[in-house]
Amino acid sequence: MVARPSPALKRSEKPDCRFAAARVWSNYVNDWSKCPEVERQAAKMSGAWVFLGTRVPVKALFENLEDGATVDEFLEWFPGVGRRQVEAVLEFAAASLEPSPLG
Repeated sequence: MVARPSPALKRSEKPDCRFAAARVWSNYVNDWSKCPEVERQAAKMSGAWVFLGTRVPVKALFENLEDGATVDEFLEWFPGVGRRQVEAVLEFAAASLEPSPLG
């Protein structure tokens, strides 16, 4: 009997933290004003949250990750955005999922 490779998983079946990051954006309301690497101005991109000093919406990061892009690809496609900005946004999104201490 010849061993056959297992069939490829459908994209939706692959365990991938990028999909979790995208769900943070779409399913959880964050107070993005507390993230120092983003800004929002009514006259800039219709008031959407964008990476500081750019016109690149933060939502674009999560949408690209959800579609399977890597952070490196995102940075290549959006050269105005810095790696530190992306890391800060992802860290902020991850921290927002942590339970708040009861007090």
